[in-house]
Amino acid sequence: MDQLEPLDPAYVAEQLSRPPFVTIPGVVNVRDLGSYPTHYPGLVTKPGLVYRSGEVSHITAEGMLRLRELGITTIYDLRSETEMLKYDTPIPTVEGVDVVHIPVFKTEDYSPEAMSKRFELYASGKTEAFMILYAQILDNAGPAFGVVLRHIRDKPDSPCLFHCTAGKDRTGILAAILLKLAGVDDETIAQDYALTRVGREPAREMIMKRLSKVPYFAENMEAALNMFSSRAETMLAFLRMLEDRYGGVEQYLKNVVGLTDDDIATIRRNFLVPAPQTASSTQCEANGLS
Repeated sequence: MDQLEPLDPAYVAEQLSRPPFVTIPGVVNVRDLGSYPTHYPGLVTKPGLVYRSGEVSHITAEGMLRLRELGITTIYDLRSETEMLKYDTPIPTVEGVDVVHIPVFKTEDYSPEAMSKRFELYASGKTEAFMILYAQILDNAGPAFGVVLRHIRDKPDSPCLFHCTAGKDRTGILAAILLKLAGVDDETIAQDYALTRVGREPAREMIMKRLSKVPYFAENMEAALNMFSSRAETMLAFLRMLEDRYGGVEQYLKNVVGLTDDDIATIRRNFLVPAPQTASSTQCEANGLS
């Protein structure tokens, strides 16, 4: 799939109409992280518990109703204050839903110098560049990721949604960590990451308009289009880095996020349910997940 060319609208519409995509008017790139098979026999990730998306600032009244239909009680916003001010995308007020701001990066991480380096890496579209960026996210995201993971630990019956601006990088990494923890295989995690290429397509014009105001991209459209890149191989490289540099998902969660072994076991247990075809309490017990 060409990362630079617009996708066929009919193809996009068809993909967005079926799982794991979820329709919330005014929000793009919404997906349910449930129903993925895992290496625990007979168990899948719990549907309707954890959702990922792009920014929710433009959610419509109909979208707010949809949130309540889905039972979503909490939205976690991973964006920085700098982003919200720059793009005029404030945190919305949604009746009956807590919107919690947990920025991955601090304001100082958005200095002109830092942003110039970050844009240069993103614009290259190279896997090695994304690994530098994703390592920066991992190193900074411990407190923010911990809030979402503790929600799953403490509120397994209260669906939540987390997002950044595009729902690709910070959101994609947190989604990958959660799926990896649940025992989803790397190829499936990579395919989930790659779906952002489709999920973001309805916002393509808006994103390009934003990027055109950034001097770095204004004169280099191809570099701007590389911001759309969400190749499966990038996620596979990230998962290798998570293993090689951080000792794997559990070590990252203990050493950087600050979770305990008991926390990790509870989060995993809360995010797994019997697959519909093989639902059996004995399978849960056999895997030590009851």
